[in-house]
Amino acid sequence: MRWRGVPLDVLLAASGVGLDLLTTAHAGDTEYLPAEAAIPMALLVGLPMGLVRHRPIGVTLFLAAVLVVTDQLGSFTSNTAQILLCVALGVAGYRAGARATALAVVAAIGATACNIADPGIALTGNTWMYAMLLPVFPAVLGGYLRGSAERLDDRDVTPDALLAAGGVAITVLSTWTSWHSGGQPVWVIGLLAVVGGLSLGIARRLPGLVFLLQGVLLVSADAYLNQVVNTCVILTLIAIGVFAMRVASWAWTLAAYLTGCLLTAIAVVGPQTEITPFRVGVLMTLVSTPIAIGRYLGMRRAAAASERLRAEEAARAAVAQVRADQLAERERIARDVHDIVAHHVGAMVLRAGAARYTASDGPVAEALDDIRQTGHQVLQDLRDLLDLLRDPERQPGLLADPADVVRESAERMAAAGLVVDLDLDPAIDQAPLVARASAARIVQEGFTNVLKHAGPGTRVRVSVTSSDEGLAVEVRNGRPPTAIERLPSSGRGLAGMRERVRTLGGTLSAGPDGDGGWVLAVHLPTRLASGSAA
Repeated sequence: MRWRGVPLDVLLAASGVGLDLLTTAHAGDTEYLPAEAAIPMALLVGLPMGLVRHRPIGVTLFLAAVLVVTDQLGSFTSNTAQILLCVALGVAGYRAGARATALAVVAAIGATACNIADPGIALTGNTWMYAMLLPVFPAVLGGYLRGSAERLDDRDVTPDALLAAGGVAITVLSTWTSWHSGGQPVWVIGLLAVVGGLSLGIARRLPGLVFLLQGVLLVSADAYLNQVVNTCVILTLIAIGVFAMRVASWAWTLAAYLTGCLLTAIAVVGPQTEITPFRVGVLMTLVSTPIAIGRYLGMRRAAAASERLRAEEAARAAVAQVRADQLAERERIARDVHDIVAHHVGAMVLRAGAARYTASDGPVAEALDDIRQTGHQVLQDLRDLLDLLRDPERQPGLLADPADVVRESAERMAAAGLVVDLDLDPAIDQAPLVARASAARIVQEGFTNVLKHAGPGTRVRVSVTSSDEGLAVEVRNGRPPTAIERLPSSGRGLAGMRERVRTLGGTLSAGPDGDGGWVLAVHLPTRLASGSAA
């Protein structure tokens, strides 16, 4: 694991050295340095790039010092140091803290100003602006990418805008002093510089087209405006890197690499340049660096996308497992409830049936018949409940029409001693089935509560009406005729009704009516109930 990034560090160091060797290929002796010092100077400025990912602040401060020293020595290596200093600032903004990055930016501004200032020429406002913007921009860009690295994707245009802005900054700031040196009008050269920089903004979407455009600009600059060739080389290398990141085909990547080597050779090899194996290797290494970085970033991006996909699949599998566990537990509970209740209810039904055969006709026989029929109905409901708990998405089948269920409940309560007044609106048949079934369950529970708490002989009025707004259910009972012994109650009936009504988006109110009785009023919106059924 600790050696995973070493090849990338080696490529960064090699690219730094290669960049300086290519930019100083035509340089001869200077006032303080002979031509033989080109290789040691290239190693001095390029090798630290191998540490830039791990020690970005230290590398930035070192390159700032190298920039000042090489500028004072009159070495062309100062141009390479300026470029690599901006790269190191971008890495510092991405990896280091705000205070350390600010210190590095201040040092880079001072070194850049020293590099710009020529002997005997004062630093103007424009010069200071250039000296400040050149180091600040890559540092801010790196800091932004660090804060948004997890949310950048193909739909986000922010990376495209940053590439376009960086491209324009590179082309304009590094070439504007040479626009008047060519044979073409200044506005034509300036327009091409801006277009060349802006084209990087679509490099992620159209990498091949942008790479081709940068190649054309590089060849044109080599023929008509040699002063901006280095800038065009940098833009071309950036385009190659983006191409390698976005295009997964190794064949196309190899084609881009060979084309990049050819374009770079056209730009840096002049009529007097001696072609040696060492220089060819340096050039090929330089072009391979953006290819390697692009492929590395592309693989990281693909790995991150694959990891997100695996995480989503794992989350779905976990949810499915939880759901399966819940269904298994529901089935176990339902089976236990069914076994316990069915055992006792079955015993009651058998005893009631046996007693019916020995009893003569009359109220007792009718009561025993009712107990037996009710027991059979309870057993059937338990079986349906068990099936529903085994498969919650299954739509439960109703044994009877909800209106018939209400009428049957009213008849049973009347047989049990309640004085029932039932009012069913015929229009309720047009309401959704879920709303009607819920209304029937609420009426049944209301009847049970009246019998428990008011006792036989109590008058109860039940009305179920329909309107455009929904179903209205009202169960109103009067004052109990005599003092009664209250039947056992769990207190869960009213809570269950509230939960049912809340699920359907309705309202429920229950309380004394002021005359010694009790009122249960429920409103069920038919539209919401229909949507819940779906």
